[in-house]
Amino acid sequence: MAIRFGKSWNDLDDFKRIFWKLRSPIAEYCMEHWKEDWLFGYQCLNGCNPRMIEKCKKLPANFPVTADMVQSSLPPRTNLNKELKAGHIFLLDYAIMDGIPSNTIRGKPQYIAAPLCLLYQHPDQGLIPIAIQLGQTPGLDTPIFLPRDAPLAWLMAKMWVRHSEFQVFQVLSHLLRTHLVIEVFCVATLRQLPAVHPIYKLLAPHLRYTLEINCRGRNQLISANGIFKQVVSTGGDGILILAQREYKVLTYRSLHPRHDFSDRGVSHLPNYFYREHGLMLWDVIHSFVSDMVGLFYQSDKDVQQDLELQAWIRDITQEGFTELPNFGLPSELSTTEELCTLLAVTIFTSSTQHAATNNGQFDWCAWVPNTPCTMRQPPPTDKDAVTMETIMATLPDVSQSCVQMAITWHLGRAQPDAIPLGQYTEEHFTEGQALEVIDRFRKELKEIESHILSQNEGLALPYLSLLPSHIENSITI
Repeated sequence: MAIRFGKSWNDLDDFKRIFWKLRSPIAEYCMEHWKEDWLFGYQCLNGCNPRMIEKCKKLPANFPVTADMVQSSLPPRTNLNKELKAGHIFLLDYAIMDGIPSNTIRGKPQYIAAPLCLLYQHPDQGLIPIAIQLGQTPGLDTPIFLPRDAPLAWLMAKMWVRHSEFQVFQVLSHLLRTHLVIEVFCVATLRQLPAVHPIYKLLAPHLRYTLEINCRGRNQLISANGIFKQVVSTGGDGILILAQREYKVLTYRSLHPRHDFSDRGVSHLPNYFYREHGLMLWDVIHSFVSDMVGLFYQSDKDVQQDLELQAWIRDITQEGFTELPNFGLPSELSTTEELCTLLAVTIFTSSTQHAATNNGQFDWCAWVPNTPCTMRQPPPTDKDAVTMETIMATLPDVSQSCVQMAITWHLGRAQPDAIPLGQYTEEHFTEGQALEVIDRFRKELKEIESHILSQNEGLALPYLSLLPSHIENSITI
């Protein structure tokens, strides 16, 4: 039978019919194991949105999970209260999705949920989901789904969480928190720093192509008739409102990886390779920036008296991150350490953080049921009513699935003219000491590369998104 666009698939195996040419080892692994709870948990740590999970110290008032509900997911001699106190319970909360207007595609309404998902760091199974509620307001029509429910009901609940994950990772973690944040630094750098300024020279390779790709994204992806409007449940007004909500609570502190992991309470969560590799890269980026800044600013007074640099930071805070009283970045730079941290955050965001959200999107979204771009029926209100027919009527149709697969391949693939982190094709610096700093940076990146390759050797499910050779200097796609 020929593929008929606009029609539902008949069953889950049908999705394999678009999975024959565009593929990756991780996408194929995902296709085989996506129903397993441990892989759901793994994606919270090392998938394309690894910055959502946080430690749960106390259950939210609007998520009335009881100890009895989840006892069967825990080892025999413990309970929910003990595990909460031990720091082994974690939460995904998609409250930001609540009330976002949903898209209408070809005259048919699409649907959005704002789930809550409780996870447990199991001593044997790793991080696993143990309870899911598909709305922010508990009640008879918002049941709590559990692993012990009928398999299709539990699978449907996990798919709804992963659908919210698609929206949050594409619009917030990827678009807003990397592309649009770095655009602020691009504009301020071009406006305020002359090309001979050392900070311009330091940042220029990490801002390459970003304004251009952002313009193309506005025109082709998130515009009134763009790809998101055609296939994504938040397409249209939803994207704008979702991004505005996140922008209003955006903080400079949350862009600093060490603070981010600490604030989310996940500094000791095992098998969190995104955190482990991200912090290794943060340290070498910060060291590189500090060494470079030290060549040109001998004291805090040098920073304070650099009028071009002070105009740059005012442009960032007063023109870029405007109307954000809680953003937390001062409008003047007082010390070399403040300057180094800001520059490290900028370079980390434009390289490492972008790679973490961009590079794995085909791996985790190509098998459409794992991370659906839209849902065509509302969230289930009755656990017993979930059937395979319900699931197939809810998941993206044939045409939406094809576009999801194609666009995540296009955005996530290695770019033919990519310049890896630490490689500087344009010689902005010619000073001997500066070139030594760059050489040291490259050597440290090679050491990280060797460590990650060694760590992943022979693994069926490697984590290579933050392999330095896979990270671009700047956001170019």
